Amino acid sequence: MPRAHEEVRVRRRTRTRMRRPPMYRVIMLNDDYTPMDFVVGILMAIFQHPRPRAEALMWKVHTEGAAVVGVYPRDIAESKIMRTHQASRAAGHPLRCIMERDDADR
Repeated sequence: MPRAHEEVRVRRRTRTRMRRPPMYRVIMLNDDYTPMDFVVGILMAIFQHPRPRAEALMWKVHTEGAAVVGVYPRDIAESKIMRTHQASRAAGHPLRCIMERDDADR
């Protein structure tokens, strides 16, 4: 038993768990002006999809009006959207992407 003038030290173990960053879906939106070949090129160059997958996604965007083209942490999603918009503007096309939080991540 500690005496009145002695200190008692208690150590607590704390567990630190790393949480995965929230994930965001990048959604490509259809428009009536951007050529299909340009969209496929963007999907291959920026989103790293192989040609068959890029073509399938392009058709989904074209027929359904939008498609999820990738799921990434927020900073990567923002970067890919920004690069898509810059390339689109530089080529004179109105291609747009948006992002939304992935519900499966919550």
